[in-house]
Amino acid sequence: MALSVVTNMASLNAQRNLTKSGEGLATSMQRLSSGMRINSAKDDAAGLQISNRLTSQINGLGVAQRNANDGISMAQTAEGAMQESTNILQRMRDLALQSANGSNSDEDRAALQKEVAALQTELTRISETTSFGGQKLLDGNFGTKAFQVGANANETISLSLNNISSDAIGEHAVSGGGSVFDNVVNAGLAFSASTAASNAVVLSGPLSNSTVDLSLKNAQETAELINTAATGIKAETSVSATIASFSSADTGTLTVGTKTFDLAQYSGSSSELAADLGKSGINATYNSTSNSIVINETGVAGVMIVGGGTNTATLNGATAQGAGAVVDAQINLTASDSFSVGASGEVVTAGNSTLDKVSDVNLKTQSGAQDSITVIDAALAAIDESRAGLGAIQNRFSHTISNLANIQENVSASRSRIQDTDFAVETAHMTKNQILQQAGTSILAQANQVPQAALSLLGG
Repeated sequence: MALSVVTNMASLNAQRNLTKSGEGLATSMQRLSSGMRINSAKDDAAGLQISNRLTSQINGLGVAQRNANDGISMAQTAEGAMQESTNILQRMRDLALQSANGSNSDEDRAALQKEVAALQTELTRISETTSFGGQKLLDGNFGTKAFQVGANANETISLSLNNISSDAIGEHAVSGGGSVFDNVVNAGLAFSASTAASNAVVLSGPLSNSTVDLSLKNAQETAELINTAATGIKAETSVSATIASFSSADTGTLTVGTKTFDLAQYSGSSSELAADLGKSGINATYNSTSNSIVINETGVAGVMIVGGGTNTATLNGATAQGAGAVVDAQINLTASDSFSVGASGEVVTAGNSTLDKVSDVNLKTQSGAQDSITVIDAALAAIDESRAGLGAIQNRFSHTISNLANIQENVSASRSRIQDTDFAVETAHMTKNQILQQAGTSILAQANQVPQAALSLLGG
């Protein structure tokens, strides 16, 4: 290579390599000091985009876990209030059973009703005041809320809460509205509900919808068909019949459901007939003042008297002559939630269920106490159903949190491989570049001395 004073190629080469090793040393120091392999887009443009997307996902997963925990806390708050509401309803049920007992006087039942009234008020107060973060939970305004449990839009779990105040829970019921669904007196030898060719009843229940054909079915058969339809609607027959003017002239038969009694055996003694009805498990009460028998029975098709003798006995005012008199049972439909009954034909009239409220529970009479038991049971079932839903969603939230944590862990590991500094590799690079810097500096100093050789040629 020619000896030149103007252009020192060795120095230029040493400067270039020294600059290169200096840049490498600066990059290594930056990565080691920040802990990040990618500190700007120039470090890894594609890696920067990927790591930013992963960062968004990781941060979103963290927020989603907090959201899910908030959902668990809200559900636990609501369920805790429902637990106390359940305790109140259990106490009200105990009081109803106590009031239904024949040993209580009117004053006793009035005293029991005072506690029931206080419990009704407290049940409503709990529903109106239970809140989470200022948000009322059980007053009917919560509705359905979506909890964001994912890192992306619309990844939600919905939570629904109902009104559990005393005027919003109870037994949903339908009764009356036709020969099958109401107590009526018919002439005939059988409990025939209808002779129509087709009477399709559409049941729209809490669980499902179903069409039941009630043609030529009596009340009890109708109830059994409805109960097997699995719509969430429960059907039960009930009949109330009064036998009056029973005398020794009556030699026919009395039929209650499937049990038949020969009237000739009683020689007109209503008290003996009532006693035998009771022994057979039939709810019959003898009224000595009017010398009549009142039958209140459930789970039967009806009550029938077929005449005999001079037929002086009456059944709900109808004289049991000729073919006899029949009181068809009423079918009472109940469910834990609202339902409707629609029909073609003349068996029933279409209609929606009405709510027998816990706030209307009254224990001042024995019959009121009996009716209250089913209302309270339905309210307990409704709250139990809500609590079951809350328990299920709490478990769902817990599983969601575990899954989110697992995803966050693995996504963080993936981002780390892209974004974080590998200190073992980077310290090796830094050491290499430090040595190159030192060597480069030394070589540059020597290269800068090369042009001085020209002085010796000039005799300098």
